Amino acid sequence: MIERKAYAALMRLAEQFPVVVITGPRQSGKSTLTKYAFPDKKYISFDDKNLRELAKSNPGDFLKAFPDGVIIDEAQKVPEIFDAIKLIIDKSAYTPGKYILTGSSQFRLKQNITDSLAGRVGLIKLLPFSMQELKEAGLLPDEPYDIFFKGFYPPLHDKDKHFYLDDWFENYIDTYLDLDVKDQINADNVSAFRKFIQVCALYSGQMVNYDSISRDIGVSAVTIKNWCSILEASYIIHFLEPDSNNLGRTVVKTPKLYFVDSGLMCYLLRLESKEELLLDDHKGAVVETAAVSELLKKRYNDAKKANLTYYRDKNGFEVDIITDWKKNFAIEVKSKSDVEKKLSTSVRTYVGLRTDSVQGSVFYLGDVSCEINGIRYVSWSEWGS
Repeated sequence: MIERKAYAALMRLAEQFPVVVITGPRQSGKSTLTKYAFPDKKYISFDDKNLRELAKSNPGDFLKAFPDGVIIDEAQKVPEIFDAIKLIIDKSAYTPGKYILTGSSQFRLKQNITDSLAGRVGLIKLLPFSMQELKEAGLLPDEPYDIFFKGFYPPLHDKDKHFYLDDWFENYIDTYLDLDVKDQINADNVSAFRKFIQVCALYSGQMVNYDSISRDIGVSAVTIKNWCSILEASYIIHFLEPDSNNLGRTVVKTPKLYFVDSGLMCYLLRLESKEELLLDDHKGAVVETAAVSELLKKRYNDAKKANLTYYRDKNGFEVDIITDWKKNFAIEVKSKSDVEKKLSTSVRTYVGLRTDSVQGSVFYLGDVSCEINGIRYVSWSEWGS
């Protein structure tokens, strides 16, 4: 098993909270991580219809079958289980790490947590592999576009499996629509939702325009906004909100849309090879998408909120990523492999406008990280480190 950076945070939370919830997209490795971290715990999945029906009929008695706790995969499929867990926790001696719950829909999990388990839960989000994880496992390719095109979902990096990318991603979308989407939208709209996912790939790295996507799909902008919420809740996309520190300028208020996995984005763009990606108009957007994703993984693996924004004023001046961390960074993402002074122009301007301490950084495709005149140039293989 490839060592996951989220392991340390998972064990930290399990030493404090009676319930730990791991959420993240399908096929991100949640089940594998929980089984590795808690080898002595029983594991069950509510993807199993029989177990699901049994738990729904009498959740309290169902949990009594696991006096030492249990790992429950896709826990959100049996909402009744959350109240039953709360009752057991409140009546029993405080036992950290007793129940480990996983699920691929943060919206439904959060709703159940808020209703039943508030104050009793440690929450961690697990995304697909990071470049740092692949690098330490000896699986990171030498060329950045190889990994940007392939993506980071764990099954695609399993040496014992030999998936063709198109086949795997096609099956992934089908499974996602069948198990995560169908019960949240009108059944007549499933084909439109599939087209909607493809259209969203065209907008990754851009300010979201619900009206434009609405015209492309043929449904209302209100519906598009709701569908974007579904994609966000299931970790297909992520929104970067505009930075609230306007530095005395008028700033835009529209979020930017990013896919969580660059490989899935490439598949939806119908790119068939790395060579096609290199010639495609969306090459820069794919690179920027990968950079944002690596920063998300870094934060989520530490069980922290993303706290990522972008800056853009109404005159068009923009910085790709602003962090609101203990140490703040202003980051430009460039699909260049050589260090050039002009790559840092925007971050230098932005850092000069800020009155507090901000480190200017350029994420680029070179192989060496270095600092030049106060700006940190970060090699693609170290974006999340």
